[in-house]
Amino acid sequence: MRSKNKEILVVGDRILIRPDRGEKKSKAGLYLPPSVVEKQEILSGVVVEVGPGIPLGNPDDDIEEPWSSNNNNSVKYIPPQADVGDMALFLNKASIEVKIENDDFLIVPQSAILILIRDDINSLAD
Repeated sequence: MRSKNKEILVVGDRILIRPDRGEKKSKAGLYLPPSVVEKQEILSGVVVEVGPGIPLGNPDDDIEEPWSSNNNNSVKYIPPQADVGDMALFLNKASIEVKIENDDFLIVPQSAILILIRDDINSLAD
């Protein structure tokens, strides 16, 4: 994600989410303030950035001297299922709130995401 003169890189299997905030309407028609909405166990938001995934080690690699210059192996990852633009429902307890240039975001591990809602159904088959 690019922000003014900075680039934000998400690492590992973490996902940066812009949470849905603000007033929500209860079943009785009452508007709930943001402080009540934040205490919910499950939150939703839009995926803004996705990390590369969980790095895989190669069992054939000689790891006695990982600092040696002969180690030209590229890192392979198990990619996360989330894509930028997906709507995610996730566990609030697992999220970490961060503020980037006056915007609120949540960092969520992939294991805390319950479901993803994607507009393009053809991309699910890939």
